[in-house]
Amino acid sequence: MIEYRDEKELPPQELEKLFLSIGWESGRQPVLLSKALKNYGTVLTAWEGEELVGLIAAMDDGFLTAYVHYLLVRADRQSAGIGGVLLEQLKARYASFRKIALIGEHPAKVFYERHGFEEETHASPMYFFPPKA
Repeated sequence: MIEYRDEKELPPQELEKLFLSIGWESGRQPVLLSKALKNYGTVLTAWEGEELVGLIAAMDDGFLTAYVHYLLVRADRQSAGIGGVLLEQLKARYASFRKIALIGEHPAKVFYERHGFEEETHASPMYFFPPKA
């Protein structure tokens, strides 16, 4: 049985397992990841017993726009509806906001469209990666 929680204090070892289960490099820095999540506007999680199996995290300006930075489900629990529940909970949390934005990887496009997201036609996602010392 999956238990959904609203929490920002997350054990680094659980974050490491979750992020690395899908190959996300953030999982290699679980202590920093745990500290960073405490600064997000919203962090919703999915637990199966004592194991973290899903997480969604968004930053927001308090009134108008929320940005979904993370939505991930442990590799062996994908396609079980966990991501959809987390996304719908987040949408409910930000229902009074003007918009919820995210950058979805191409394989997830259909998933996000199924949950009411639309592709932006007049904007492009852009990144800057500071040079490593």
